[in-house]
Amino acid sequence: MRSISLTLCAVTVVAATLVPAPAALAGPDPATGPRAGSGPGTASRAGPDGESGASLSVTPRSAAPGGEVALRLDGCAGGSAEGSSDVFVSKARFAPAADGGLFARARIGAEASPGDHGVQAVCADGGERVTGTVTVAGRDAAATPLAPVRAGGGGTAALSDEEARRSGPGIAHAVIGLALAAVAVVAVVFRGAARRRRPVAD
Repeated sequence: MRSISLTLCAVTVVAATLVPAPAALAGPDPATGPRAGSGPGTASRAGPDGESGASLSVTPRSAAPGGEVALRLDGCAGGSAEGSSDVFVSKARFAPAADGGLFARARIGAEASPGDHGVQAVCADGGERVTGTVTVAGRDAAATPLAPVRAGGGGTAALSDEEARRSGPGIAHAVIGLALAAVAVVAVVFRGAARRRRPVAD
């Protein structure tokens, strides 16, 4: 009985290890994208009056000529905005995201000069202006790939692959581990039963 109890305890430990809590595995929600100022790949600036609650983030922080960047605007009144920079091929049109922020994407011009360049976003309602910075890398730098992100209101957005959701052990790993543990329990039970049935010598 003692061996069975120890084996059951081991099974419990294995199950707890292989089936982690969902909250621990959850990464950033791709539907909402990176929060402003949430990591090294973002750059945020307040409005020119210094009292604006809106913020603009650029991801990745640095991009090569011809590459794309994802823009996120938080705290902007209205459901749309327009972004611009002297290194963008065209103006960025912001659209609503699922969490209430605004998303847009912009392409860096092939002839953009390396260095820091200003980015400006203007909110549709009230004309509030928010600024940020994007760094153009040297021409020998590889363009950072962007993954599409679901946005609300028919808008689209993009995120750097490095910010994609990370996942832990899958269900298959958990099932295999539990199956192995169950086999161990059965083996111990049969072994104990065999010992009890073994005749005792006179």
